[in-house]
Amino acid sequence: MVLYFSGTGNSQWAALRLAELIADDEVVSMNQYLKNGKKIDVQSQGPLVFVAPTYCWRLPRSVEHWILESSFPAGRDTYFVLTCGGSCGNAAAYAEKLCEKKGLRFCGLAPVMMPENYLALYPTPSEPESRVMMENAGRCVALLAKQIKAGEKLDAAAVSFGDRIKSGPVNPLFYKFIVRDKGFTVSESCVSCGKCAMRCPMNNIDLKEGKPVWKGNCTHCMACIGGCPTGAIDYKSNTKERRRYYIMDDSLNQNGGGGRG
Repeated sequence: MVLYFSGTGNSQWAALRLAELIADDEVVSMNQYLKNGKKIDVQSQGPLVFVAPTYCWRLPRSVEHWILESSFPAGRDTYFVLTCGGSCGNAAAYAEKLCEKKGLRFCGLAPVMMPENYLALYPTPSEPESRVMMENAGRCVALLAKQIKAGEKLDAAAVSFGDRIKSGPVNPLFYKFIVRDKGFTVSESCVSCGKCAMRCPMNNIDLKEGKPVWKGNCTHCMACIGGCPTGAIDYKSNTKERRRYYIMDDSLNQNGGGGRG
């Protein structure tokens, strides 16, 4: 079973391709489970493959909490595939600890480099650059699928002292000082379509008089900015001139149970 969380579509894209290559495996979107505050009781007999973006060199905190509160078959082989714009740091060590808490068998964590989508802090690459990155990501996903299908452990990457610092003490500071929604603004180009509220996996956006209002439970997934059809949403002045990035299939974002299997 492939379970994914995605803000602007990188991790969804990787998850769907992994599932297709691992003998058409079942796909489950975590987004709507998170949105509705629901857990899951997994009965799958195959390996578990969690696919998510890298948030400050680790699995997103919201995803980690959801895994802890959901039920999975004890002893199940468990893989983590994290999409990233740079590095996963020491994320594998924390994923392994998570597996220990849940009684799962940790089989490795691998990064998949994809176009940067964290508009609040970084610019996205150009369209030609993104295409090249997606081609490389496709080859990386194919290799990972082959290893997972064969029941092999994923290759462990070398971890530096800097990686340990970034995934360790820097991570909670990032959530404390950076991950906030007070910087979001909406311009007059907003057409009140409500897609930002629909796409928000944290159920953190309401529409008031047709305009989005953020409620203080943001995870900085960038779904609202990236997916706004008119580019009306910005984060402070950081995103004003930055290219929006969104490749998610909304039909899968809306059906919490996923759909192939």
